[in-house]
Amino acid sequence: MKATLDPGSITDRSIYLTDDQRWAAVRNRDPAADGHFVYAVRTTGVYCRPSSSARLPNRENVEFFTTAKAAEAAGYRASRRALGDRTAAAMQRASIVAQACRRIEAAETPPSLDELAARAGMSPFHFHRVFKAEAGLTPKAYANAVRAARVREELGEPGTVTDAIYEAGFNSNGRFYEESASILGMRPRDYRGGGRNAQIRFAVGECSLGAILVAQSQRGICAILLGDDPDQLARDLQDQFPKAQLVGGDGQFERLVAQVVGFIEAPAIGLNLPLDVRGTVFQERVWRALREIPPGATVSYAQLAERIGAPKAVRAVAQACGANHLAVAIPCHRVVRHDGNISGYRWGVERKRELLRRETRDR
Repeated sequence: MKATLDPGSITDRSIYLTDDQRWAAVRNRDPAADGHFVYAVRTTGVYCRPSSSARLPNRENVEFFTTAKAAEAAGYRASRRALGDRTAAAMQRASIVAQACRRIEAAETPPSLDELAARAGMSPFHFHRVFKAEAGLTPKAYANAVRAARVREELGEPGTVTDAIYEAGFNSNGRFYEESASILGMRPRDYRGGGRNAQIRFAVGECSLGAILVAQSQRGICAILLGDDPDQLARDLQDQFPKAQLVGGDGQFERLVAQVVGFIEAPAIGLNLPLDVRGTVFQERVWRALREIPPGATVSYAQLAERIGAPKAVRAVAQACGANHLAVAIPCHRVVRHDGNISGYRWGVERKRELLRRETRDR
């Protein structure tokens, strides 16, 4: 009788240590091997997860990598089939994580990892790994994002800051104020005041796609805007932070703008900057999923909705893409219609088409 292993145990990783074990998993299209390694095909230049339904390659053309990033660093790109391919096991994982997200959102206080894992019928270790793979962040980070969104919402309502803190699920003022800088990027009273007393540094430059504005808060880059009119971009930033102190960037800051421009001109160089991402819980889930799409690849809005465990929320996913203030850093330009046609881009369809062309060229 074939022995089985608990997929949540740490020791189950040992069954994929050798290339022979990995090849056996690929031949069997074993969904339990997903997340442990990927295989790449030298003759096609693509990589896939073990359970992919792609045509089985010849063994001599295959090499293995522990992560997708490692495969990409070696020059491989994600299989287009793999981007849209969802096995039954993957769909089940997405459903489990979506249910856990709803439990976190409905709870007055964040449920523990053990509680969430028990409801999912998994060990805490395995649930933590599955949740992070599907949602793009840990259960604790997701719970923190939920509370952060509640705080933002409550601060927009009448009442005291203390009322808003307790309504958002924090049990004490002290606990909230310890985390307020990471949650809001500023003091809560300043957030309620539309960024009052917050200092946002920015600079406007030019690139081959037109005008570009880059802005930075204390937490990181909070806006990358593209357009034809530099003055309009400055007004858009003012609308985003109506009471913040906007400060023109100095020479050092303009070098950061040059780094963003360089990435737009040559996407292959990459962009590694701290980001100040502010949105609803749903928007931040979409934006994290967008950052997982490799350069040169595209997904449909429906595929993106599936990736975040909300397959029926296609329209909401499109709206989250449209609400993105960080052009290219959060690559909403990599989302296309189900038929592959390009449409719907906050900064213009032609810019979207050109960004994709450059990424494909540099792939």
